[in-house]
Amino acid sequence: MSLVNVTNMAVLSNPSPFSSPLLFEITFECLQELTDDLEWKVLYVGSAESSKHDQVLDEILVGPVPVGINKFVLQADAPDRSCIPDSDLLGVTVLLVTCSYREQEFARVGYYVSNEYTVPYDAEVGPPKPLDVEKVQRTILADKPRVTRFPINWGDEQQEQQQTDTQQEQEQLNDDLIDENEEEEEEEEEDDESMDDDAEI
Repeated sequence: MSLVNVTNMAVLSNPSPFSSPLLFEITFECLQELTDDLEWKVLYVGSAESSKHDQVLDEILVGPVPVGINKFVLQADAPDRSCIPDSDLLGVTVLLVTCSYREQEFARVGYYVSNEYTVPYDAEVGPPKPLDVEKVQRTILADKPRVTRFPINWGDEQQEQQQTDTQQEQEQLNDDLIDENEEEEEEEEEDDESMDDDAEI
């Protein structure tokens, strides 16, 4: 069972200029007190051809997290234009918001992002080069998020190790008791056979 559930993620200031920050209002529910912080990450896919153009726009730690409903605004910088191939700047790409606990990702929300040039241009010729980023508008398709959840280990590692050790000790104790019981049964059988032999004499 997941101890943290993302109940809502609203995209703020959408649409907006390409170079403006990205804003997400995130609401999540925490069902149990956590010993560590939650790590939130915003990832921008720069090109569908290669992951080397992916950019981590922001990484933040949120904590301590109280039990109940929590809400905060996650702000991330705009993607670095120089890291995106010219052929991939305009068109549709993907933006991911992930949440992890103890370096284990348990929630991922993906959005399609449409980047359009706001100045009319000849479709056959293409937009002017070099491209003026200030004239690119970014639209996040906020009504069609793709939510993925992953099962992770939420427990305390030291406590789990202690439980494992205790279980192993109990299993060993049970094995010892079984061995002792079998030895006692064998001794009783030998005594019974000895008594039978004495009775025959």
